[in-house]
Amino acid sequence: QNVVVYSAGVNPNGNVNPNAKKVLQQFGIWNDNLYSKSIEEVIHIDLDIVITVCDNAQETCPTFPKQTTMIHIGFADPDGKEYKEFIKTYKAIETTLIPKVKQILQV
Repeated sequence: QNVVVYSAGVNPNGNVNPNAKKVLQQFGIWNDNLYSKSIEEVIHIDLDIVITVCDNAQETCPTFPKQTTMIHIGFADPDGKEYKEFIKTYKAIETTLIPKVKQILQV
């Protein structure tokens, strides 16, 4: 089963962090269509699950038009830190978030 993922922030700055891009390139998942976007750009999409990954997003996440499953799995934001911290966050997402999403979506 295919899963389509959207990423957006409650307060995006409009730029993809160079270290985040480098991590995605390293793992072969970078796409030149990726960009920093606001939640308003995805709120109209019929989503099965909404995941917040930082405490600020959990507290300020808007209500979505369609009832959807919402979960929070917090990660330390590596922004402003060294590249190795971005790798740690990627690995934490891979081992914590992905299995939880698979469980919820039953994929």
